[in-house]
Amino acid sequence: MPRSVLIYRELLLAAWIVWLAYWAISALRVKQIERRESVRSRLAYLLPLVIGGWLIAVSRARLGPLSVQLWPDDTARLRCGLLLVVLGLGFSIWARAHLGRNWSGTVTVKQGHELIRSGPYAYVRHPIYTGLIVALAGSATACGEPGAFLGLALIVYSFVRKLRLEERFMREQFPDAYARYSSEVPALIPFARRRSNRAAPQSARR
Repeated sequence: MPRSVLIYRELLLAAWIVWLAYWAISALRVKQIERRESVRSRLAYLLPLVIGGWLIAVSRARLGPLSVQLWPDDTARLRCGLLLVVLGLGFSIWARAHLGRNWSGTVTVKQGHELIRSGPYAYVRHPIYTGLIVALAGSATACGEPGAFLGLALIVYSFVRKLRLEERFMREQFPDAYARYSSEVPALIPFARRRSNRAAPQSARR
């Protein structure tokens, strides 16, 4: 394997390690939970999330068609993948910083929960998911195998299922404010609904 390919793969791994370290440290200071989802609800999105992450991160050398290399292992593809990973993880960290102590890894309502609309939350209601989808798309591109893109699809499904439950919690917690927010700001894709702000809002946060 060329030295340049190894370097890009090491940079991709380093980016994810830095992100995980920041996430772990940030998780130490969050508000107390007032209300949480059921275990069954959590498993419904957690299982596809874990399977999807495994498909992207772990070698699939023995999984037949899922292990076919779609593109040659060149630096241009790896460079593109790394750029997406850095941009996506940076966006999710920006969102995590603005969410502050309201953050939770599961669907909850915190004591003194706040509706955050600053920073990336002014562009999408679920910027953490937006950033992670971009970053995971970068990792799948760098991997270049069908199994990685299947993993990406499973993770997107997991995020959409989870954000719908989060939306329900937020609408119950902030009935008028969240309805107004969701009519003004798209769920995952920035500027996606600028032309339809006057239309009836459809569900989908974080």
